[in-house]
Amino acid sequence: MVRVIAFPLSLYYDVPMPTELLNSVEINPSQTPTASLILMHGLGADGHDFANIVPQLGLSDKLPIRFVFPHAPVRPITINGGYAMRAWYDIIGLEAGTREDEVGVRESALAIEALIEREIARGIPSQRIILAGFSQGGAMALHCGLRYAKPLAGVLGLSTYLPLASKVPVEVNVANKALPIFMAHGTQDPILPLAWAELSRDVLQNLGHSVEFHVYPMAHSVCMDEVRDISLWLQKVLV
Repeated sequence: MVRVIAFPLSLYYDVPMPTELLNSVEINPSQTPTASLILMHGLGADGHDFANIVPQLGLSDKLPIRFVFPHAPVRPITINGGYAMRAWYDIIGLEAGTREDEVGVRESALAIEALIEREIARGIPSQRIILAGFSQGGAMALHCGLRYAKPLAGVLGLSTYLPLASKVPVEVNVANKALPIFMAHGTQDPILPLAWAELSRDVLQNLGHSVEFHVYPMAHSVCMDEVRDISLWLQKVLV
């Protein structure tokens, strides 16, 4: 069953922690969930964008997972001429070395951490919670997963890269030093080149993280072979 959680939307400016939760789309299993997966959409999409992936994963009823697909706040995007759309942070440019929107990344991180805390409050141990995301949402999954203060089950980063990479060595939390990471990217991606993902993988591996890295003959998208590999990885980390 799919339902929209009707919590008010907030941009969480200048507050230590968000007091309101992001609107989310939820898909709950028929049985009581024993794990949760929080998946962040890409730039300009919303929480509905990946809801149809749930049945495609073909997961057994013996692995009841609650899927949470939050909607990012609406904000102006510099690279799109200031046009406002759902985004986890501003994109100033796609060239190497372009200044990153650190403020936006950290604001969204607080909002995502609040969703993790809600899952814990609903009875899911942090070790059974996976952060996932596509493109910009995948960048947020990597950012939050590495820094979260409690051990997580893993991180899925799809067609994405590691934001604020230079700050990871001093900000990664010891609780997630052994965080399982799944990354996947398309060889024909015109938005985020494969080299960005490979560089991010190398940074993570040099820090001692184990990264399961997959490449597919696709553009900035998701393919069925990738969905199959995600399903196998979920079953492995959520045994």
